[in-house]
Amino acid sequence: MAHAHISANLPPNVDPTKAPLAFGRRALPKLGQELCSPELLTQQRALVALCELLHDPENVYQALEIGLLDNLKTLLPHQDSTVRQKATQILSVMATHNVGRQGLMHSRVIPALTELLDDPVGICRKHTHQILQMMSKLPQGAADILRAALIPSLLLRLKTESDEIQELILDTLSSCLRLEASGALATGAVTILKEKLTHPSLAIRSKAAWALLAVGTHPEGRSLVCGEAVPVLVSLLEDPDAEVQASAAGALMFATVKPQGRFSALRAGAIPLLLKLVAEENSRARLSALKALTMLAELPEGRRTLLGHTAALEQCLSDPCEAVTRAAATAIGVVRWKP
Repeated sequence: MAHAHISANLPPNVDPTKAPLAFGRRALPKLGQELCSPELLTQQRALVALCELLHDPENVYQALEIGLLDNLKTLLPHQDSTVRQKATQILSVMATHNVGRQGLMHSRVIPALTELLDDPVGICRKHTHQILQMMSKLPQGAADILRAALIPSLLLRLKTESDEIQELILDTLSSCLRLEASGALATGAVTILKEKLTHPSLAIRSKAAWALLAVGTHPEGRSLVCGEAVPVLVSLLEDPDAEVQASAAGALMFATVKPQGRFSALRAGAIPLLLKLVAEENSRARLSALKALTMLAELPEGRRTLLGHTAALEQCLSDPCEAVTRAAATAIGVVRWKP
């Protein structure tokens, strides 16, 4: 979907230096009243001032006490793009503070953001996705996003949004899909995320693999990942970026729990690539690789292959990360098991 490009710069008649910042917290009640002013310029100046003040968590706390969020919510569908831009920016600033996120959830801001996903102004959409991404970091916030039925819309926007916004969407999806994935799976989440695994942006590739890992934590999602995404995930084990490799190994760790995923990973040549990751510095990659290799060793062919590489696994027994040493001991035990 094409959108008109509108500058994020403020109109020339909105001067932040003329906003009443001098009194700090004492200015908040007055600014809250000005948000309700019928004069557009007064609203714009109040919003600019609030953007400055609400970087301070103490001011966020007071803003919540005086009910400023209710005023901001009424401005989200405003016809003026500058008002929408600054209102969403303020909410995104508030969402960076824990007290702000709690306040946003209490005020049910997430449902009010739904219409802004299609805002014609890119900066408004970006702020909206920043808010959702920050809110999703809390279990209650992720649950609110799921209840608002936003997951199908977020998945579809992975096909149309800029790379910067896609990264925010993938972060939000990863947090939400850990809680519940059925709605996303019905919308073709695995197919959409699989396409992102080959994106030119390494950040998007990594975040897409991380989102697939979240899908794989659910039994129904694991089956779909096994059927569609395993060969691509195996290819990402050779990605030039360490974080992409680690995320792909994590997704494979869950996919190989299913026999179908093990056979698919084995056919795609996963074992030599996973063994390389076992020797890498990234402890997350080592841990995921060891667990995936343990699953592949459940297959006779996988066990035969890994019997010649137990030395590589034994090196992890002295790893400084306790989780890695435990995973290495388990992998060695499975590889050396005899019926």
